[in-house]
Amino acid sequence: MIYVIKEIVRDHIQNKAQIIRLAKADLFKTYRGAALGWAWAVIKPCVTIAAYWFAFSVGLRKGSEVAGYPFILWLIAGIIPWFYMSEMLTQGTDSLRRYSYLVTKMKFPISTIPTFVSLSKMFINSIMILIVIIIFWISGFPPTIYYLQIPFYLLLDLIFFTLWAQFSSLLAAVSKDFANLVKSFVTAIFWFSGVLWDAKSIKISWLRKLLYLNPITFLINGFRDSFINKVWFFDQLNLLKYFSIITLFMFVLVIVSYKKLRRDIPDVL
Repeated sequence: MIYVIKEIVRDHIQNKAQIIRLAKADLFKTYRGAALGWAWAVIKPCVTIAAYWFAFSVGLRKGSEVAGYPFILWLIAGIIPWFYMSEMLTQGTDSLRRYSYLVTKMKFPISTIPTFVSLSKMFINSIMILIVIIIFWISGFPPTIYYLQIPFYLLLDLIFFTLWAQFSSLLAAVSKDFANLVKSFVTAIFWFSGVLWDAKSIKISWLRKLLYLNPITFLINGFRDSFINKVWFFDQLNLLKYFSIITLFMFVLVIVSYKKLRRDIPDVL
């Protein structure tokens, strides 16, 4: 077990420059060939946000203010982080198959591939978070001291979903059924994770606690606590503890699966 951890850490340290270059290449690969290029990184989420805003505010007439903020601001504070999470659930899971040539032809370390894919997606996510800050400011809600914890939640986001990609990409490499299973559950995860509704509004205590065992719910509400609710992460240490335990469990899954599958992956791909 210790040897596997050392191997993964060594691969990342020795290939840190290549990881950064490949993360940049993944960014360009995503938008290469499109007439609008990088604009799609903003256009796509904006169209999705507009659709949800129209459905809830105009169609269902459920777009009242939340904690003194317009519904649209409450919506984007949670849904923008979700775009990174959803991409990691799908593209993170497919990362080894998508970049199989790095493993089969270049003998590139397997563990580093999900990492540079995650960094690539987080770069776009960070830009979108900056845009959210600007939108809040223009709307009459300037930055507050609670914004200082946004980088903390971004870091937790990056760590958890990089670990997820490390684990899921290994299983998806040996089983396409696993990748298809993950994709089929993304929509359900979206609706059950409090992206479009406030998990804190659940009155049943045990159910609310159960929902917070979902790392996505914790992270989504963390960003909303920073933008809207004005709650520090250290005021909710129990929730942070739950998230840390789940993240540690995910780390163990990564080590176990990597130990068992790393030698078989080149042949499978």
